[in-house]
Amino acid sequence: MTKKINLFANLKSDFASGLVVFLVALPLCLGIALASGAPLFSGIIAGIVGGIVVGYLSKSHLSVSGPAAGLTAIVLVAITDLGSFNAFLLAGLIAGGIQLLLGFIKAGSISNYFPTNVIEGMLAGIGVIIFLKQIPHAFGYDKDYEGDLAFNQPDGQNTFTELFSVLGHVQLGALLITIVSLFILIVWDKIPALKKLKLVPSALVAVFVGVLINEYFIQSGSSLAVLDNHLVKLPVPTSLEELGAIIVTPDFSAITNSKVWIVGITIAVVASIETLLCIEAADRMDEQKRYTDTNVELKAQGIGNIISSLLGGLPMTSVVVRTTANNTAGAKSKMSAIIHGVLLLISVLAIPVLLNKIPLATLAAILLLIGYKLAKPSKIKHFWEKGKYQFIPFIATVIAVVFTDLLKGVALGIIISIIFIMKGNLQRAYKFRKEEYKDGDIIHIDLAQEVSFLNKAAIKQTLSSIPENSKVIINASDTVYIAHDVLDLIKEFKKIRAKDENIKVKLEGFKKAYNLIETGEEGKHVFIEHK
Repeated sequence: MTKKINLFANLKSDFASGLVVFLVALPLCLGIALASGAPLFSGIIAGIVGGIVVGYLSKSHLSVSGPAAGLTAIVLVAITDLGSFNAFLLAGLIAGGIQLLLGFIKAGSISNYFPTNVIEGMLAGIGVIIFLKQIPHAFGYDKDYEGDLAFNQPDGQNTFTELFSVLGHVQLGALLITIVSLFILIVWDKIPALKKLKLVPSALVAVFVGVLINEYFIQSGSSLAVLDNHLVKLPVPTSLEELGAIIVTPDFSAITNSKVWIVGITIAVVASIETLLCIEAADRMDEQKRYTDTNVELKAQGIGNIISSLLGGLPMTSVVVRTTANNTAGAKSKMSAIIHGVLLLISVLAIPVLLNKIPLATLAAILLLIGYKLAKPSKIKHFWEKGKYQFIPFIATVIAVVFTDLLKGVALGIIISIIFIMKGNLQRAYKFRKEEYKDGDIIHIDLAQEVSFLNKAAIKQTLSSIPENSKVIINASDTVYIAHDVLDLIKEFKKIRAKDENIKVKLEGFKKAYNLIETGEEGKHVFIEHK
C-alpha cells in the first residue's frame, strides 16, 4: 500500500525551490517555443501544464516537466509539413493518448534497464552543454536562443564556434551582472545564516540585484545598460481579446491526415524515452532514494500532453535542466514542481512587464552553476576509479551527448555496456527462495556468479516486495562479479529502506571492497539491525 503524500509537509523548502525552477523555466519555455516555430505562449502553456497537472499526477518527487529542447527539431519540421500549428496540436493530442496507453501497458519498466553509469554520463553531458551554452549569454551575446541544447545551432554556429564569436560581442554591462550574480549565488550558500533563509533563495536575490543594477544603468543613461534584446521577452497582452487569442485549439478535421498520426507517434516515442531517462536521473539525484513508478509517470505525461494540446501548448517531457535546478535548490517533494507551474501562470497574467526586466545574464549565471554541478570533475574521477567497464560507457555517453543529442548519447552508452556484459557469463543472477514464507521466517536471496546491470530490474522488484519487519539474507558467496548498479541497490536498501521499514538484513559472502559489510569478517553472517 503506497503512502499518502502530504504536499504541504515541506512547503518552506518546496516554495523556495519552486521559485528557482520558475526563474530557470521561464526563458527556457520562451526559447524552445521560438526555436520550434510555434507561438511564444505555447511554451508557457506547456510549462504551466507540466508544472501543475503533471506535477500533481506524477509520483516523482523531484522531476519537473515542460517543453523540451529535444523535441524542437521534430516540432519545427512537423508544423511546416502539416501546414498549420492547429494541425500540429492534434498530433500532440494523439501523442498524449499514446503515452497514456503506454502507461497502462506498463511500458515504463524499460527504464530499469538503463545502467547507472550511462544515466550519470547523460547528466554530465547535459551539464557540459548547459555550461558551454550559457557562456555567450553570460557575456551578453544572445544570438542563439535560451534553452538550445543542440550541438549544431540554428544560427550556423555550433557549441564551440559560438564561444569564439563571443569575443567580438562582449556587452560589459551583462558581464558585470553575471559576475555579481555568480558572486551572490556562490557566497550565499556558504554563509550559514543566509542559507537558512529558505524562503529567500540565492537565485531570487541574484535576479533581484541583476534587475536593480540594470535599471540603474538605464536610468543613468550608461552605455553599460542591458537593453531589450538581452532581457526576458515575455509577450504582454494589452487586452482581454489578445489574452483570449492565446488559447488555440487542435484542428480535428486533420484527423484523417496520415502525417498527423506519424508526427503523433514520433512525439510519443521520443517524449516517453526522454521522460524515462529523466525520471531515472531524478531518482539517482534523490537523497532519500525514493523510486518513481514510471508507468504512472507515462500516464501523467500523456494526460499533460493532451491538456497542453487542447489549450494550444507544446508537447512536453520531464526535463533534466529543470529537474536538476529543482534538486539543487533543495526541493523535498513534487509540491515544488506544482508551485513553479502556479508561478508561471500568475506571472503571465499579472506581472509580465516586471519579468521582462530580468537580464538573461543573471539567468545564465544560475544555469552556469547548475551545469557545473552536473559535470564537476569529481564525478569523472569517481567513474575513472571504478575501472574501465564503468568509465568507458560513462565517458562515451558524455561525449556523444555533447556532440549529438541525449538519445543518441544514451544509446551509445547502453550499446557499449551491453558489449562489455556479453563478454561475461549471462546466467541468471540470483535465486530468490520464496517458498511459503510465514511471519518470522528468513527470506533468502542468493546471488549467482555474474550479476550485471541487466539484472537490476528483477532485483529491484524483489527488494521492493520484501515486507516490513522481516529478516533477509543476501548471499554473494558464489559471486565473482556484481555490477555497480546492483551494489548501489543493495546498499540503498540496507541503509535507507531497511531502516525505514524495520527490516533486518544479513549480508553473506560480499567482498570487503564492496563496502557493504559493517562489522565482522568477510563471508560471515552479519545482521544489520535498525532500531
